[in-house]
Amino acid sequence: MTVQAPAVSPHRVDTRHRLTFVRALHGEWIKLATLRSTWWSIGITGLLTVAIAVLIAQNVVDPGFNPVQAVVSPFQFTMLLAGILGAISVTGEYSTGMIRSTLTANPVRGSVLAAKAVVLAATMFVSSLVIFGLAAVAVSVIVAGRDQSIDWSDPSSSLLPIVVASLAMAVFTTIGVAFGFILRSGAGAIAATVGLLFVLPIVLSMFAMVGEAGRWVMDAAGYLPAAAAQAAILPGDGSDAPVAYLTLACWVAAGMLSAWAVLRTRDA
Repeated sequence: MTVQAPAVSPHRVDTRHRLTFVRALHGEWIKLATLRSTWWSIGITGLLTVAIAVLIAQNVVDPGFNPVQAVVSPFQFTMLLAGILGAISVTGEYSTGMIRSTLTANPVRGSVLAAKAVVLAATMFVSSLVIFGLAAVAVSVIVAGRDQSIDWSDPSSSLLPIVVASLAMAVFTTIGVAFGFILRSGAGAIAATVGLLFVLPIVLSMFAMVGEAGRWVMDAAGYLPAAAAQAAILPGDGSDAPVAYLTLACWVAAGMLSAWAVLRTRDA
C-alpha cells in the first residue's frame, strides 16, 4: 500500500521583525546607554571642559580676546576622553564576548560597524553641544565683569566654533571606534587613540628645532586630527578651513574602511 505524502505548502518567512538598520541603531543605543562608562566619560568630559574654559577666561585679560576661544579650547584635552569612549565601547564587547551575540543578531558586519559609529558619534556630538553651551554660559558670566561678551549676533565667531568643536569631538570618537575594531584590545585601542591624537603631535612638533630640514614633517603634522580640528574650529592666519574639514572627513573614512576590512575578514 502506497501512502501519498501530504503536499507541502511553500514556507513564508515573516519579515515583519526583520533587522533593519534603524533597529541596529536602536540596539547600539541601548548597549551604549546602559554602560556606566558612557555616562562617566561624558560627565568627566563636561567637568573638564567647563573647568578649563573658566580657568582660561579668568586668566586671559587681553581686550582683543574672543571669549569663544576659552569655550572651545578645552577640546585639546577632552578629545582623549572622546576617543577612549569610542575605543572601549567596541573592545568591551570583545572582552565580554558580546560581539558574538551582536554579529549573530546582525550578520551584516558593515551594518554593525556603521550603527555603532553613528550612535557613538551622534551621542558625543549632542553631548558636546550641551557641554560647550554650559561652558559658554560660565565664560560669559566671568568676562561680563570686564565688559566683554560673546557676540552671538555673529554666528561665524560664536555659534559656528561651538558646532565645529562638537563635530570634532564626534570625529575623535569615531577614530576610537575604528581602533577598537582594528585592534580588539582595550589597552591597544586606547594606546593607539591617545598616540594619534596626543602623543604624535607632540613628537612631530619637536622637528621645529631642526629648521628647514624638518619643515615637511611640520607640514605633515598639520594633517593630524587634532591639528585639523584646531584649524577648523578657530581658523587663523594661514589656515585653510575647507582643507581642515576635508582632512577630518578623510580620517573618519580611512578609519571606517580599515575597521570594515578587518571586521569582515576576522572571526569574532
